[in-house]
Amino acid sequence: MKRGSFFLCLGTLFLFTALPAWAGLKNSDCLDCHGDNTLFKTNSAGKAISLFVDAAKMKLSAHKTNDCISCHADLTTKHPDDNKPVAPVNCGVCHARQTDSFKASVHGLALKAGHNDAATCRDCHDSHDIISDNSPTSPIYFSRQAETCGACHDKEAREWAQSVHGKAVLAGSHDAPTCTGCHDEHKIRSLKGSSAMNISEEVCSRCHASERLNTKYNLPADRVKTFFDSYHGLAAQYGSTVAANCASCHGYHKILASSDTNSMINKVHLVETCGKCHPGANTEFSQGKIHVEPDGQAGGADFGGRLNHWVRQIYLLLIVGTIGGMLAHNGILFIKKTAARLRMTERPVVRMTASQRWQHFILATSFIVLAVTGFALKFSDSWLAKVLGSSEPFRRWAHRIAGIVMLLIGLYHLVYLLATRDGRKLVADLFPVKKDALDVLQAVRYLAGFTKDKPKIGRFGYAEKMEYWAVVWGTIIMGATGLAIWFKIDVTQHLPRWVVTVATTIHYYEAVLACLAIIVWHFYHVIFDPEVYPLNTACLDGRISEEFQAHEHPLEPATAPRRADPPSTLQVGKEI
Repeated sequence: MKRGSFFLCLGTLFLFTALPAWAGLKNSDCLDCHGDNTLFKTNSAGKAISLFVDAAKMKLSAHKTNDCISCHADLTTKHPDDNKPVAPVNCGVCHARQTDSFKASVHGLALKAGHNDAATCRDCHDSHDIISDNSPTSPIYFSRQAETCGACHDKEAREWAQSVHGKAVLAGSHDAPTCTGCHDEHKIRSLKGSSAMNISEEVCSRCHASERLNTKYNLPADRVKTFFDSYHGLAAQYGSTVAANCASCHGYHKILASSDTNSMINKVHLVETCGKCHPGANTEFSQGKIHVEPDGQAGGADFGGRLNHWVRQIYLLLIVGTIGGMLAHNGILFIKKTAARLRMTERPVVRMTASQRWQHFILATSFIVLAVTGFALKFSDSWLAKVLGSSEPFRRWAHRIAGIVMLLIGLYHLVYLLATRDGRKLVADLFPVKKDALDVLQAVRYLAGFTKDKPKIGRFGYAEKMEYWAVVWGTIIMGATGLAIWFKIDVTQHLPRWVVTVATTIHYYEAVLACLAIIVWHFYHVIFDPEVYPLNTACLDGRISEEFQAHEHPLEPATAPRRADPPSTLQVGKEI
């Protein structure tokens, strides 16, 4: 017991000696001095800085539950006799996200560069009587922001107060942009020198592309769209850093209504405004439309606007009629010439049976529908989505039905391979063998120019085999992941939710892989290969010429029809 008492006393003594010196520092100790409203210090610039802390205001602040040492963690009971200056408060201890944003702002970067006069947290939020920005007495309350920022940016604050935005804020509108509305809050950015895209898309569009605000304040609903349809907007989207943006014409802080004679876009100042970028601009030049009118609008009441509208309509009709007629003429001519060439060429060798052609047609059709309807969801603003009417229910069910069709044709193909003589022969000929690897090496040597001899192949070579088994693999993968996504509720009854997430990723990237493989590999061999262009018609009537057979498949013994194959309704040219 005595030994226990000894260690208890020893531990207590150690605890008290190890505690920081400020452990006993209380708010009242600080206010003994800082409660004096005459207390001040002189900074390095000779400016008197008040050190008074109003305890009453502090009790009403957002930090009312904090002690002095909660923020001033470096203070000890020796202060101020130790003559050590108080370190700046580290707001990031409690406000890490806001502090990180501030460090990336123009103010934070300026402080980092050694400009000690740059604004800090206390310059905007105050120091001890910090209150919510919802309070009218807060320095960052929406109607007081210009006053707070104006302490350093006096000219900008005065110009903003004269603008339509400043007047709206002073009238009590919470929707009108304040300083932080354009420059952001903690990650405050300088917009000087910003690109046209930055100003127009990221700043002005916040309000002027808002249907709610445009409707509420009876503003034009299309100002952002019509700007981006203009030359200035198109150039900005193309990457121009010198194209005019919204502020180039309307101003930055002193933005006024066009009816105001002091406005940069008032008719008395238009020549001057346009002349900043277009030296020599005159009155006629300045009358041009900056915001391009949407197609279909009558162009306003003036003669030039109405004339421009009708010229546009005439040209649209001319384009549709002329190009449509050309397409029809050349399309029909192409079909007739292709059919005539096929009739003149003897093609006695059967490459694909009628059953195989129908399976190929259904597979290809379902694949195309799946690709279009799948990527239309991923790229909802693309022409693919517009082709489908931008209707998600239609897209979704078209995708699912096409998926079911692909799975059914896959099952039918499996039965075909097992139950029919042609099917068993097909899978036997498509099965990879040792010679395929040797053919790949021979093809590499041929393509690299080391030999003039191409690999000699039979009915199917490495190219066809790679593609066939890739389709088998892709159908299984896309079918399994597609069903998991479709029936995600049932899947998650038995498996973790991440299974559906991973299935979605696999489904998308497998689709990208499959589509690119079809375009790059399959389309070359059946369309763009000069020996078959514009199409290997075996997919239509199943036949190829003996010459083509001997050239492309020299090891395939069949150079004549293996069996009679009734004419297919897919044959080209018989009816023309």
